[in-house]
Amino acid sequence: MSTGGDTPGFPFATVAALDDDLRRGMYEFIRRSRRPVTRDEAAAEVGISRKLAAFHLDKLVGAGLLTARFEPVGGIRKVGRTPKVYEPAEVDIRVSIPPRRHDLLAEILLEAVRTEGEGETARQAAVRTARERGHELGAADRERLRPGKLGAERALTQAETTLARYGFEPARRSPGCVRLLNCPFHPQAAHSPELVCGINHAFLEGFLAGLHATAVEATLAPQPGECCVQLQRT
Repeated sequence: MSTGGDTPGFPFATVAALDDDLRRGMYEFIRRSRRPVTRDEAAAEVGISRKLAAFHLDKLVGAGLLTARFEPVGGIRKVGRTPKVYEPAEVDIRVSIPPRRHDLLAEILLEAVRTEGEGETARQAAVRTARERGHELGAADRERLRPGKLGAERALTQAETTLARYGFEPARRSPGCVRLLNCPFHPQAAHSPELVCGINHAFLEGFLAGLHATAVEATLAPQPGECCVQLQRT
């Protein structure tokens, strides 16, 4: 979501709607699902009753974060009431959901300029700096957690936890693969995809190296509307 402001006060209502852990959990689940989600599914995700889930989901609709409609699940009409389903709304507000990390990208580029070596191009310096920053993050996680030898699934689980804080919106597509549904450097990536995707890839490679996650690799796998990198079992 980008800047806007056609509706006075709307951003404050949005922030307030996400100030509840249950609502935020359901909203994040619906974003990750990439399909219409029923009340029952949202309720099961956060461990509450369907009635309470309906209350929170309608709050998110009222805040403009979700849209709702009645639709047969899987497109199949059954006897009985058609369920209500929810999807993320395409809205223009002054909050960043999912979060963007323009500060991190700026820090990488500034450090690259400051430390660019003789015979090193600006792009090479940026990629090197990104890998170093990622390595620092992974090493800090390893020092804090002391996980010992990491197999692929444990490494991917830890990567999901850490990268969620950085706005990558990780989603486990299979036991051995995590897709990153959001590029935290968007919209800069759209202006210079080769450079920004290279920085992103190097940052994630460095993170895995710092974590000593040798059973997992970061690979370039661009998908429309998602991050250009995925993490998978080697």
